[in-house]
Amino acid sequence: MSTAPVAAPTAGTSTAAVSKSSSMSQETGTAQAPTVTDPALVRRAVKAAALGNAMEWFDFGVYSYLAVTLGKVFFPSGNPTAQLLATFGAFAAAFLVRPLGGMVFGPLGDRVGRQKVLAFTMIMMAVGTFAIGLIPSYATIGVGAPILLLAARLVQGFSTGGEYAGASTFIAEYAPDRRRGFLGSWLEFGTLAGYIGGAGLVTLMTALLSSEDLLSWGWRLPFLIAGPMGVIGLYLRMRLEETPAFAAELEKAETDRPKVPLREMITGQWRALLLCVGLVLVFNVTDYMLLSYMPTYLTGELGYDATHGLLVVLGVMALMMIVQPFAGALTDRVGRRPVIAAGCAGFLLLSIPALLLIREGSLLAVAVGTGALGLLLVCFTATMPATLPALFPTRVRYGSLSIGFNVSVSVFGGTTPLVVTALIGATDDVMMPAYYMMAAAVIGGFTVWRMAESAGRPLPGSPPSLEAGEQRPTQAAAR
Repeated sequence: MSTAPVAAPTAGTSTAAVSKSSSMSQETGTAQAPTVTDPALVRRAVKAAALGNAMEWFDFGVYSYLAVTLGKVFFPSGNPTAQLLATFGAFAAAFLVRPLGGMVFGPLGDRVGRQKVLAFTMIMMAVGTFAIGLIPSYATIGVGAPILLLAARLVQGFSTGGEYAGASTFIAEYAPDRRRGFLGSWLEFGTLAGYIGGAGLVTLMTALLSSEDLLSWGWRLPFLIAGPMGVIGLYLRMRLEETPAFAAELEKAETDRPKVPLREMITGQWRALLLCVGLVLVFNVTDYMLLSYMPTYLTGELGYDATHGLLVVLGVMALMMIVQPFAGALTDRVGRRPVIAAGCAGFLLLSIPALLLIREGSLLAVAVGTGALGLLLVCFTATMPATLPALFPTRVRYGSLSIGFNVSVSVFGGTTPLVVTALIGATDDVMMPAYYMMAAAVIGGFTVWRMAESAGRPLPGSPPSLEAGEQRPTQAAAR
């Protein structure tokens, strides 16, 4: 029996009012009415989530693109490779605590709310990044400098343990079913904007400042910008309401919804967690390889001019930003699985040719090689924000996704620059980045083969989510 959609809430209306019963919930089998989304609220949710992600990756971009300079500031050594390894070691250390952050912030987000946790992670992230800009150099305080750098990176890593899973959950639970791919793609648009902002600032400073000025004080400026950015992001997130899906869970909690233990978020979701780890592995290995490691590879391994190398990767990221929303919309039409599978196949077949082009060394060859890898990466950046939250039911979505996402990022993604640098040093084979991406593509391909399609369907444990004026799909169409 069809049911007329409930009226869309106004900006000042509690989102709990948009979810009443009448259609079948995938998780409980109880009756729930379709959620009718308010476009203004959805836009605000997407902006606030994307800005937080942009700030996170602004920091990561700055750290990666200043790796050589930071090595000289905090890890003095006569061996440039040792300096680089120490710098990327501090970079990777932040990823080791991300699962801990996920285990704290994820379950907390399922208990007290997505919006409150996302506001807190924004504060922690801004403080950790701002603190790096204030740390004295090794020449000033000795071994205390790298210890303080490591401490600040651990604060950042702990906070980001709840950031991506929370932001993607927030957008996914606000978005109407048929536009979840398009709206979710703006989260990674924020990632790219943060990278471009960080890398662009580093490139500008590299071009305008002397090596001595960059080494003595210039490197601090990008980190100090995090303070004002954090205040803006916090303001936007504090103005948001809870998602309709979480508001409905709170209504149920008043009567029969017990708190979900951490153990159930893992053992009770083991299959979805394995799928999450596999998808995040291919997504993050290729992401960090291209956006974080490639400028260092061009400079350190191939002797490419640092400024031109940064400009090439900036151009690739700008191209990805242009394509990103269109690719997200495409996933709403053809599905998430075909787009992810195309990306895996592309990295498996084209990683070696692309890296051979990059090694050729001319500006055109480097641009074509990195551009090809960037377009393949869009197959993941445009799909994952909508795909990953759809693996888990509402009551454990934030917690289970935080755990699976951060374990995979910590073990495979954030360690990519460190592992590849070490592999090249051990084997003298500068094709290692291609082999590493190909191995990740094989794992990603197997994972997407095992996952179910989620495009156009309600999130597990939630009723259908519609736009104002949109007709609810029939049962046959929903399948």
